[in-house]
Amino acid sequence: MSRAIARHEPKLKELFADCFQIGAAVNPRTIQSQEELLAYHFNSITAENEMKFASLQPEEGRFTFEDADAIVDFAKRHGMQVRGHTLVWHNQTTDWLFENRDGGLVGKETLYARMKEHIQTVVGRYKEHIYAWDVVNEVIADDRKQMLRESKWTEIAGMDFIAKAFELAHEADPKAQLFYNDYNESNPLKREKIYRLVQLLLEQGVPIHGIGLQAHWNLYDPSLEEIRAAIEKYASLGLQLQLTELDVSMFAFDDKRTDLKEAPAKLIELQAQRYEQMFRLLKEYKDVISAVTFWGAADDYTWLDDFPVRGRKNWPFLFDGQHQPKPAYYRVAEAAKSQK
Repeated sequence: MSRAIARHEPKLKELFADCFQIGAAVNPRTIQSQEELLAYHFNSITAENEMKFASLQPEEGRFTFEDADAIVDFAKRHGMQVRGHTLVWHNQTTDWLFENRDGGLVGKETLYARMKEHIQTVVGRYKEHIYAWDVVNEVIADDRKQMLRESKWTEIAGMDFIAKAFELAHEADPKAQLFYNDYNESNPLKREKIYRLVQLLLEQGVPIHGIGLQAHWNLYDPSLEEIRAAIEKYASLGLQLQLTELDVSMFAFDDKRTDLKEAPAKLIELQAQRYEQMFRLLKEYKDVISAVTFWGAADDYTWLDDFPVRGRKNWPFLFDGQHQPKPAYYRVAEAAKSQK
């Protein structure tokens, strides 16, 4: 169960009340183990995996809502907003969606009919409780030459499935804010491709309301200049922006070291500086950024443990493994109070 901690530090959600929502990704375990921390500091949550396709409809027509319902109930109990993550993705989607009885690929019409059934059922179930959805997730290729990532979606439907997903989500809940969500969003090459995709959707009249910047960053990359350039580029489309999956890894992506059993003081200080710089920058764009969601809440649980290096612990958040504020938290609080 959640630790009983006497808290005296300012609440993140109050520090940034005039700027943007402060969210955290959760799962069935952390809504129990981190309940006190989540309720105190955050006013929005996102299901880490429990609303992805494979979790909600592992077999055609068999929906498994128990874990997702528990997360929505947690939010209702604590007066939190909920972001839905995610409706269409190349990953964590069961093969039956794309296959016929013989194991071959279905045609576009069948794919769209199955997608419509899924989106109407899922979005419809939560339409009173989920204010925003990551409708399409990570379709831009990291490869320099390609625009879109190759997947069964593109193999069957080309790029048309992207617009279709937004149209179906809007039909299922006309009030929901609909986002395109991706990682490496501040990388200049990928930034331009994400921009072009969303620009094309807007030109087609597709109901898209925002861009999700996953913000899986580290101590060294991306640069503040790259983050600023990405925010300004995306904001020029007239859409709202949200940081949807923020964490700050202690390691550069290509750093393979495994010798650290706890975070060194030097890296803790670098992380504190990094978070302060980032939140000072984000505050400058509070008119276009409507939410900042961390991909977790405290260092006792993070997807970055064992990724991309097996057997390695990471410490990417503002709160340590005991749910106590780290130096990064206090620097972020200073940034929140700053008039600059």
